Amino acid sequence: MSGRRTTFSEVMAGTLRLAGEERPRPMRLELDVDLPGVLRPWGDTEGALTGRVVVPGWADDEAASGRLRVAPLAARRIRYTMDFTAADGRRLHLDGWKTVAPRRPVRSMTSLPVTVTDEDGTVLGEARLRFDLRRDLAAFLASFRLPARPDDPMRSRWRGRPGRLEVWYTTLTDPATGTGVWLHHELVAPDTGEARAHGWAAVFPPGGSPVFARFGPHGWSRPEDAVFTAGPVVQTAGRLTGTAGTIGWDLRESGGGRPLHTFPRWAWERELLPAAQIVPKPTAVYDGVVRFGDRTLTLRGAPGGSARIYGHGNARRWAWLHADLGGGDVCEIVAAVSTRPGLDRLPPLPLVRLRVDGTDLPSGDPLLAALRLRAGIGLPTWTVQGRLGDRWLRVEVTQRPEETVAVDYADPDGAPAVCHNSERADVRIFLARRAGRSWETEREWHLAGTGHAEVGLR
Repeated sequence: MSGRRTTFSEVMAGTLRLAGEERPRPMRLELDVDLPGVLRPWGDTEGALTGRVVVPGWADDEAASGRLRVAPLAARRIRYTMDFTAADGRRLHLDGWKTVAPRRPVRSMTSLPVTVTDEDGTVLGEARLRFDLRRDLAAFLASFRLPARPDDPMRSRWRGRPGRLEVWYTTLTDPATGTGVWLHHELVAPDTGEARAHGWAAVFPPGGSPVFARFGPHGWSRPEDAVFTAGPVVQTAGRLTGTAGTIGWDLRESGGGRPLHTFPRWAWERELLPAAQIVPKPTAVYDGVVRFGDRTLTLRGAPGGSARIYGHGNARRWAWLHADLGGGDVCEIVAAVSTRPGLDRLPPLPLVRLRVDGTDLPSGDPLLAALRLRAGIGLPTWTVQGRLGDRWLRVEVTQRPEETVAVDYADPDGAPAVCHNSERADVRIFLARRAGRSWETEREWHLAGTGHAEVGLR
């Protein structure tokens, strides 16, 4: 992709007429746009849209997010789509577009009709917003930047070297049914031979057996507008689509929060360890459809996350947890035993990141903090406990056998491994602080069937 991108800010204001109300309400959008490459009028590009949606007395969401498509000449359209939260907690969707008219270019590019719908697609209101040239044009032009593209943790790190394994994986839970979903994408560059792209998908319906299917292998390619492709399977910055056996998916990914560094930041950036993991989108939200067998799962505001692994292969033994604790809180754990001679005799090293109220624990290097933690890897229950900075942490994860799938892996050198994955794990987390000579419970979380967990064995 281009080494640059285009960013700018835009403000639009007008009125929103809600269904059942006689008088329209004021409405205001304060938007920040991040587009790939250098913006050109004759191009057709799509990028991230974040900002604030304000409707006094009805909504004021400073964390709204979505997508902006800019194609004023190619398609005569500039389209805005955003998800935001109303004051009563409902997740809503905004969809608007400017239809560029050659005879009225200024008027058509400053007028934005908008439709607001709820999670069921019911139209709640329609708005008419405008960009005020006299008031906001100077600030709009001053906001344009062409910064160099930062290192995107979702982009492939592979540079043609043999003996490398790269993974993209997304896990989520349907809030309506409790169904768990796992999408796993792999690039395997073997010690000898051509690199291949493959993976699998699994759906975990409550009360039923998991449905699992593989896709690929395909030859590795990386088009400019995607982070992973393998035949019909494509993952871009905000969308996941594909088919694997009887499973098909078309999902829109939004939000995500700031990246969570389960491993030390230097381990990911400098590749100094046999492998490292990062969670670029720890608190993402998913909307769309997953089909498995003769069933269809429609997702609206499903919490989940997308993570990455890059290195020389899988660990000798490992355990993994992604737990959405609500309200932006999240717990990520990777406990592993290395395959390197000498290191393979050590106990599992648990790397933990616990994000609570916007603060990441431990506050320092997670590799140093791991020396004060202990992991017991097993099935159906595994644990991590010990000191986490000035706190005491205990995590207990239970993967019920009937809601767990066993998946065969192969490292770049051909060595086999098997992971046991459940997207409906039970999780108990206790966080305590010192109170005199004892520990006092600070926070406690119990997740029933909404944890995402895995145990890998050789």
